[in-house]
Formats: sequence, structure tokens, C-alpha cells
Amino acid sequence: MNARRHSPAVYRRRRLMVLVLAILAIAALVWLFVAQPWSASGGGGDETQTVPTPSTSETTASQDSDADDESDSEDSDPTPSPTPTDDGSPKECDPNAITVKGVTDKREYGSDDKPKLSISLENTGDVDCIFNVGTTQQAYTVLSGNDVWWRSTDCQKEPSDMEVTLEAGQDVSSAEPVVWDRTRSSVDSCGDENRPVAPGGGASFHLRVAIGGIESEHTRQFILR
Repeated sequence: MNARRHSPAVYRRRRLMVLVLAILAIAALVWLFVAQPWSASGGGGDETQTVPTPSTSETTASQDSDADDESDSEDSDPTPSPTPTDDGSPKECDPNAITVKGVTDKREYGSDDKPKLSISLENTGDVDCIFNVGTTQQAYTVLSGNDVWWRSTDCQKEPSDMEVTLEAGQDVSSAEPVVWDRTRSSVDSCGDENRPVAPGGGASFHLRVAIGGIESEHTRQFILR
């Protein structure tokens, strides 16, 4: 029995359908190639941003330039860096680098004036250093010739320590002067209101100071009227 054959019109429709499908497939491939939906867009802009890749010649030139820079760095003399000492913080002052002087607010005092005494010290060294300038380290002595009239340590109350950093070449003075009441002191007469009073009328006295065990090289002369 022979199979039924289709009419020529059926074959034409089938060929047309195959041709349409082929055209649609080709159109889809063209759209994917042109639109490139997989490319990352930069910053939400309308255009696709891409990072250029250097050519072989550019890469070679860059490597050669880096090699020249390294060669120049090796040939040049490096600048030496200072070597830090321990943690880099200042050390205690060398006593030989500290200069101490006695200071008075006046050269001459009237009969009702009380001398105000201070200490001046200078770091004559080349480096910053730490020094205890507290009242535990201060000593004031008032003399008349070889006669010691008054010492600040005889009746000192509540001495305290105070460490400061003295910069190289820095000159500092005590912030609060010590007032001499023009009487003779002793450890046994601190509460005595009738201590001997220093003579006036042009009497000469000298101030000698010390701090941290370092004494002033010279005394400071002043006159009581």
C-alpha cells in the first residue's frame, strides 16, 4: 500500500517556516554581538567603560623603566637615618651639663622689703634631658660673710618632686620665689616669732643656691637698708 503524499502547498509552508526560524536565530546572534549585555557598566553611565590593556611594547617599556629606577637607587649613596636611643625619650640630665644661679628680685631692699629668692638653671648640653626641679631638691642659703643667717631647708613644709624636660640650651627659673623674712633660721626655732632680725642700714648679704645637689658657682649679693 503506498503512503499518502502531501500536496506541494504543504511542502512550501514547511520550507517557509524553517526559513523564518533560521532568520530569527541569526537575528538573535546579531543582537547579542552588538548589545553585549554581559559587559559591566561603569558608574551607572550610558556607555560601557572598559580598562585598556597595555600592549606588549608598553609593558616592556614599563619594566625597563622600573629596572633603571632600581639601578639608580642602588648606585646612589643612601642618606643615613639617625639611630634612636632605646625608646627615644630624654634621659636624666648630666650634672655637668646643668648651670645653676641664685636670683633676687632686687639688688637693694628698703627696711620694709622682704627679699624674694629664685633659682635659675640652664641645660648647657646638646640634648634634651629630664631634671627634678621640685622643692625637695631646692636649697637657699643666705650668708653674711661666713655667717649663715638663713636656710630654706630648716623649716621647709611639705616638699614635693617635679620632673621637667629641659631642652638643649634652655634656661628656666623657679616659678614661685621663696621669701626671706629677714630673720635667722634654725630647725629649733621654726615656730618662734622672736627670732633674731638681720641688720639693715646697708648690710651686705649673699645668696647661695643648689638644686638636685648642684650648687651655684657664684653667690648673689644684695643689700638690706
